[in-house]
Amino acid sequence: MKLMRSISGIRGVVGQTLTPQIIASHAKAFLDLINAKKIVIGMDSRPTGNAIAELVCGVCRLSGVEVVDSGLATTPTVELLVEHLGASGGIIITASHNPIEWNALKFLNGKGMFLGPNEAKELFAKADAAEFFWASYSEMGKKESISNGDEMHINATLALPFVDVQKIKERKFRVAVDAVNGAGSFALPKLLEALGCKVVKIYCEPNGIFPRGAEPLQENLSDLSKAVEENKCDIGFALDPDADRCAIADENGEPIGEEYTLAVAAETVLEREAKPISINLSTSRMCEDLAEKFGVKCYRAAVGEINVSLDMMEHGCIAGGEGNGGVILPALHYGRDSLVSAALVLDLLARHSIKISDWVKSHSSYTMIKKKFEIKNSVSVAMEKAKKTFAGWNADERDGLWLGKDKSFVHLRVSNTEPVIRIIAEAPSAEKAGTLCAKIEELL
Repeated sequence: MKLMRSISGIRGVVGQTLTPQIIASHAKAFLDLINAKKIVIGMDSRPTGNAIAELVCGVCRLSGVEVVDSGLATTPTVELLVEHLGASGGIIITASHNPIEWNALKFLNGKGMFLGPNEAKELFAKADAAEFFWASYSEMGKKESISNGDEMHINATLALPFVDVQKIKERKFRVAVDAVNGAGSFALPKLLEALGCKVVKIYCEPNGIFPRGAEPLQENLSDLSKAVEENKCDIGFALDPDADRCAIADENGEPIGEEYTLAVAAETVLEREAKPISINLSTSRMCEDLAEKFGVKCYRAAVGEINVSLDMMEHGCIAGGEGNGGVILPALHYGRDSLVSAALVLDLLARHSIKISDWVKSHSSYTMIKKKFEIKNSVSVAMEKAKKTFAGWNADERDGLWLGKDKSFVHLRVSNTEPVIRIIAEAPSAEKAGTLCAKIEELL
């Protein structure tokens, strides 16, 4: 298995593809790339996190760079801290949705955003060249630790113009939270309590032992469903280990699918201010329907937080994100944020006095199928065959191959975060979505 290097940083299996040498060389290359003076470091709860954080901290200090150690912190919290503290950038130690044996370094620039494709390529070239210069003993960088990152993040979320705190408090929601024992174990429950919610916590001990699949997918949320049902909750929220993604279970304990998080959040924002939104190529058409409803443009970008963020900046978008449960709200920052997701969802429910299942029923329904496969044959050959098979469909080749027609699409792409190829198909019916997926599968 190879080290994964992409716009999402570097990630691999600790002790195999992610070694101390790899960690140190890429951290140092990043510091040199951005001419770092001060760096914020944060991590999720994985057992390997502390050791890697200490190594990264050492590399920074031996490079003459000041370190602000935020300890256990969600990815969006670190993104906010970089901006708030005026840091040169940030390094987040998290492999996000990958299994526990994985870990990773995510690199942030001075705006708290991931590196773009060109910057990432330059970083990797510097790491491979390994032509590094280090600070002398008298130029060692200092280190300080902070413990109020969660508080800053929560307060900033509560102050958003799209979150009616009083309306939410009046509803007195009962909310179940499954944080998969990750970085959001404390932050999301604290936010919900500040919104007047009664919180039922499961898997909110940040010990890094994931009791379910790390991704907040429907098939991984049976325990959240049970908690919602048994405690008569109004809604349930499920996170991934670094808490930049948020999925929903309705008041009956039924997981509604991670695609709905962004759609609900987008409507909350668009109701107040009708401006363009941006989503990635793999995201449900629900967001396009909402944009049409409010008379605004919905742009599509390549998969990856930074690709959507840059697209949002270019087109002046008010909201956006990815259909994996990742909501981006520029009013706070240009990163996917589970705290923002939860607050926006509760705002919509509170202002309209509805249940989440009511919203799902009242919106156009699509069926989306997501599959992933090991890369065995030539992906480019499969894509060429797919273009012929789907002749007459609109094609987009910015990120693999996206083919769309009427209210259906299929997307074939190599993952940025796993050594797999992904197929995402969506259509107004399960039968049609299944047929689209099967056609592409035959070509692999």
